[in-house]
Amino acid sequence: MQDKRDMTIKELAKDCRTIEDVHIMLKDLFRDTIQQLFEAEMDDHLGYAKHSADGDHSGNSRNGYSKKTLKTKFGNTEIRVPRDRNGEFEPHIVKKHETTTNGLEEQIIALYAKGMSTRDIEEHMKDLYGIDVSPTMVSKVTDKIMPMVAEWQCRPLDRVYPIVFLDAIHFKVRQENRIVNKAAY
Repeated sequence: MQDKRDMTIKELAKDCRTIEDVHIMLKDLFRDTIQQLFEAEMDDHLGYAKHSADGDHSGNSRNGYSKKTLKTKFGNTEIRVPRDRNGEFEPHIVKKHETTTNGLEEQIIALYAKGMSTRDIEEHMKDLYGIDVSPTMVSKVTDKIMPMVAEWQCRPLDRVYPIVFLDAIHFKVRQENRIVNKAAY
């Protein structure tokens, strides 16, 4: 298995001359992987593989694709999301109306929770991921969680909270001709 993986990596890497070539190759590999995952999800949803005779007169079948642009850490990537005739297909990998795949919203919320301003978050996302995130989008993302934060802050508190404090003193001890740290609780 490892030999096969090494051969695949060597095959992919032979066309890369610069770091930019590597990023383009990774972006294409990411897009192709997402496409294959979408196809597998559709096969599972319909209960038969693409071009299979099992799908004839099944009541639901493939109905083309819709295009979607995802913001990823490799830049904007255009993917094709499969559709079914009954409109019941819900992809799990990249949900409907989702436009990011790198946990961008979670990162924005974490940065905001640490006290960064919307402008700081915008600059941080641009520097780190090369993604243009407007301060308005940052505000929209944080506004989504504000009702949950307010609900959590107003929750009724329990009368008793059990708390256990543990403390240790660390000693340097000679053990088998070596000095190691040991903790005494």
